Amino acid sequence: MSHWIIAPVVLPALMAAVMVIALRGNLALQRAASLAAILALNAIALALLKASPTPEAYFLGDWPAPFGIVLVLDRLSALMLALLAGLALPVALYAIGSGWDAKGAHFHPLLQFLLMGIGGAFLTGDAFNLFVFFEVLLIASYGLMIHGGGGARTRAGIQYIAFNLLGSSLFLFALALLYAVTGTLNMADLAVKLPQLPEGDTALLRVAAVLLILVFAIKGALVPLQFWLPGTYANAPGVVAAMFAVMTKIGAYATLRFGTLVFPPDLPATGPLLADLLYPAALATLAVGAIGTLGASTLPRLAAFAGIASMGTVFLALSAFTPASTSAALYYILHSTLATALLFLVADLVTRRRAHARLGPAPAIPAAGPIGALYFAAAIALVGLPPLSGFLGKLLVLDALRDRAALAWTALLLASFLMLVGQARAGSILFWKAEPAAPAPTREPLALAAAFALLAALAALTLFAGPVSDWLAATAQALHDPAAYIAATGLEAA
Repeated sequence: MSHWIIAPVVLPALMAAVMVIALRGNLALQRAASLAAILALNAIALALLKASPTPEAYFLGDWPAPFGIVLVLDRLSALMLALLAGLALPVALYAIGSGWDAKGAHFHPLLQFLLMGIGGAFLTGDAFNLFVFFEVLLIASYGLMIHGGGGARTRAGIQYIAFNLLGSSLFLFALALLYAVTGTLNMADLAVKLPQLPEGDTALLRVAAVLLILVFAIKGALVPLQFWLPGTYANAPGVVAAMFAVMTKIGAYATLRFGTLVFPPDLPATGPLLADLLYPAALATLAVGAIGTLGASTLPRLAAFAGIASMGTVFLALSAFTPASTSAALYYILHSTLATALLFLVADLVTRRRAHARLGPAPAIPAAGPIGALYFAAAIALVGLPPLSGFLGKLLVLDALRDRAALAWTALLLASFLMLVGQARAGSILFWKAEPAAPAPTREPLALAAAFALLAALAALTLFAGPVSDWLAATAQALHDPAAYIAATGLEAA
């Protein structure tokens, strides 16, 4: 299995190169190649998921850690790879069915490069290569963001670039501090060396930890660094915004990886520093997302603020840094990625039929029944109402935060109520208060099928919540006891 660990990075990289060099200008062949690669990626991700209970390392160039580049497959990285591949398939089908991939050059190569960057970020066991994969996925996302052109999209893309360049700069400063203090950037090696750090170096280490949290806060749209997300996601093509739903989870993934491996709460040098920073920021993020959903003027902006609220919920659970809260956060990551992506696809379906995105009077849309059902399902999933997985996810988060019930429970329940009001307002405008005259029918069966596939995934996550939760609980336990992860790299825990 070891050589398959690098496949999620190599496969999309090779396919993107083939499409740019050999299939340039042939959209039909690019579509076929892209779908074939994504199907293969799903098969590989499932195989890696099956093999993941025992951490396994892949040493590029056969150089041992910490001197060479190392990829590490464990339960968390395999889970995130499966989520990435599972989301990519309906997104690619929607892009083909709606014709979005034909509105600009190189959509499918850029999508493959994005998959390469995100997959590498999930697998890398080295902090510097996490930075490298961040840059790969960001370059691809820049191109996808402005796909199809337009002034508003270009302005939002510039804002997106500016914020992420800031994040990249902070990331380099943090890595420089870490290397200066420890002489390594291998994450397992950092976990071994940091407990032995001289007391005189702890101040620099705390600065590096804060800088890293700022970087991950930018990636995860955590308040006060969330300003880039509403404009970016609301102005991106709907299919691209749906794919971006997994990109914000990279911030949560990196926070979880560093918070359990490199800067665990029992590390004397940093202690509960990460938790102390994340908890109030998560509460503020939850509030901003809920209020933004309530006051959104367009459906894509509503979806963007719902995504911010979901990240607030994830970081709220992560901030406790216990196995129970980690397990709840992982379940909610799965749920919110699928639900947010579904809402962005619904927003695109509605916008394409109304010729504008504003939540105001407009003619009734064709295929209002299926699209209305999709919107209703996405709304109750994101709000956290039964019977879909959002209800179960929030129950898990509430249960994991029982010791913070006074504030965390109040914030989470109040935010859910505000989101319910905002989603109900938007739904009534879109589907109940439409004007009688309807535009010409728009038939996009493949696009609708892709959206319903995401809904089916949410339903499956609900039906199999028991075994999924058990698997995630084991994943959380492994994260909070990283000795096996460290041993897989050939190092020994302190």
